[in-house]
Amino acid sequence: MRFRHARAAWADRAKRRTEDSAGTGTGTPGIDTAGLGTPGTGRSGAARRAVLVGGAVGLGGAVVGYGLSRVGGTSAKAPTAGSAPVTGRPAVQGRRALVMQVLAHPDDDLYFMNPDTQYAMAAGAPLVCVYVTAGEADGVNKVPGRPHPPADKAAYSSARHQGLRQSYATQLGLPVFTRWEESSLTLPGGHQAELNTLEHQGRRVELVHLDLAMHTPFRRMGVPALWRQTGLRLTTVVADGSPVRRVRSYDHDDLLDVLVGLFAHYRPTLVHTLDPDPDIQLSDRITRIRDSEQPGYSDHADHTAVASFTWAALARWARTAGPDGPPEFTTVAYRGYYNHHWPDNLPPAVLDAKAAHLVPYGGSPEWKCGNPAGCGDYNVGGDRPLRNRKRWVRSTHYRHPGPRLALTEAAGGRLTAYGVLGMRAVRWQEGADGTFGEPSDLGGGPLAPALGSAVLDDGRLLLLALRFASVVGLGGSDTREIVLLEQRAPGGAFRAWTGLGNPEGADANRGRRIGVPVAVTAPDGRVHLFVRNADQGISTRVRETGGAWSPWRNLGGGPVQDGLTAVVGADGQVHVYAPGRDAVHHWTPQGPSPVPGVQSGPAVPAGAIAVADGHLYYRPPASPTLLAPTGAAVSFPGYGPVTAAGTHLLGRGLDGRLRLVHRTTGKHATSTTDSLDGFVLHSSRRRGPVAAGLTPEGRPWLWQPNPTPDPSSSDGPGSPARKV
Repeated sequence: MRFRHARAAWADRAKRRTEDSAGTGTGTPGIDTAGLGTPGTGRSGAARRAVLVGGAVGLGGAVVGYGLSRVGGTSAKAPTAGSAPVTGRPAVQGRRALVMQVLAHPDDDLYFMNPDTQYAMAAGAPLVCVYVTAGEADGVNKVPGRPHPPADKAAYSSARHQGLRQSYATQLGLPVFTRWEESSLTLPGGHQAELNTLEHQGRRVELVHLDLAMHTPFRRMGVPALWRQTGLRLTTVVADGSPVRRVRSYDHDDLLDVLVGLFAHYRPTLVHTLDPDPDIQLSDRITRIRDSEQPGYSDHADHTAVASFTWAALARWARTAGPDGPPEFTTVAYRGYYNHHWPDNLPPAVLDAKAAHLVPYGGSPEWKCGNPAGCGDYNVGGDRPLRNRKRWVRSTHYRHPGPRLALTEAAGGRLTAYGVLGMRAVRWQEGADGTFGEPSDLGGGPLAPALGSAVLDDGRLLLLALRFASVVGLGGSDTREIVLLEQRAPGGAFRAWTGLGNPEGADANRGRRIGVPVAVTAPDGRVHLFVRNADQGISTRVRETGGAWSPWRNLGGGPVQDGLTAVVGADGQVHVYAPGRDAVHHWTPQGPSPVPGVQSGPAVPAGAIAVADGHLYYRPPASPTLLAPTGAAVSFPGYGPVTAAGTHLLGRGLDGRLRLVHRTTGKHATSTTDSLDGFVLHSSRRRGPVAAGLTPEGRPWLWQPNPTPDPSSSDGPGSPARKV
């Protein structure tokens, strides 16, 4: 069968149920396989061939870069290609959610991207997972407590494929051994991938296995070498039982072409990636091997290389225009082995559900799954992820944490939202019906998904972003920079994008480790910009009232995670807060400083700090509790950071839904909207608390639980979140 354009194909697929599904029962993701489906039905007998046509999406050229003007200070190497100017033209946005994940190994999604993936699936979003390597490692499918079996890379890869089918079958609410439709998928350049498809009650999962070998013939890491090295070709592994029968080979451009072709075919509205720029992590060789990390950095080398390929492919795809116009998508990059080095941030209720999805993936050699090569990755099942000293499963961390939207309010009370769509900045304006209209393009790409913002004394808006200035590989300099978009007049048009450089100067390798920008306008009219630097402290630049920017200055301090909070305190001074390994860390523009009002060190934070009226709110490690200024708990069980505005807090409950809580009364309202990370809270005298964010479709939503605010009253039961 020949694939047609993705939008038409998805309309047809929504009407079709997979013929090989084994009923509609609910599987139990446990070791005991009783009631988990008919033994021996884990694989289907028939395979079909699907052809992906990628010739119309402009697959040439690997360099990504956009020109910008510069505003003083030091910066990384100048970009090398055309510009992404402010056009003001309408920008396309998603109409139907589709989540696409690009992974290095089978199980990266289960360890690092859940619970987000599970919530998107539960909301009905189709899911496509692309696994770049075969995950064959040394070919030994280890069974704890037993002698190691002989190495067999084709079998171990097949067993990991089977484990993924088992896990996602249970996540769809089906028995663990439900049969999948298996086929070979033809990709750009004549490459082939194994495609596993399962659909249940209108929900669909597709697993795409590119199956590149994890190592070169000289035992070097395969995909990292492919990212850096010209002239290298990396072969594939043919997994046992796969409908793909032939070994192929990829070079650098082949893998980019295939990823761009997959994006162009599926047209995802939300792309989950790994971390392209992991933190510097210095450790001795033995520790590094025990932690499975690459030399000098806190992640596996495959994760970094696959993430780099993914961001390069996304940036190239973002410059294309197909039959439906330019691609519309949002992104989330997830930290990997970074989780081992920072406090756990998932409470037991969320962690248990996440870890449960690794049980059927791990499987057991005793299972009768129908795959002779193996029934999972045996070293991963049961409670082993929870007992693992590396603690990867116990957190879900974002590489680019922070607000996805910047909100401004006009005199009449209507809101304007600024965000990132298709790696470019866009603007949405609220209409009379209380929903946002179509986006207009503000350029600037390719941008990370979180935005910083500040409003000048005259009412003009500054937008700040972290930009992928170049993503080239093959020995080129991969650079990042902070960029600025300045409004000409309040509520009006914008000037051209300008570059503010990088706090790490010309050191491009260190410059890749910086965080997303945050900014605040001081009472004297100066704008203070802060960025987490490569040493995990913070650096700053200051905009004078006349518009000139100071050079970058390292304020030191730390180490802290990204997700800075910058505010003007009751003392009229600028304060910055960030979560460290041991306590809340605090700076003023002069440098690190004790947390104001705290006699002894505050409790360890698991994530970003919310600040309201000089009081700090955050969750301690592995806890659903939200700490109040006095150290007592606010009645707000949940996980992840909260944000504060006025008298309210906004964050996730234990079920993943957003909750708005009054800080003093504890009265709350719960949203029904499916929201990405980076939601924001705006406090309006005219309207009361207003929450906003982006859906998996890449569409902005507004939620106003209390449309007629009264400062002396608490929230009512709330109204449903409104979205376009």
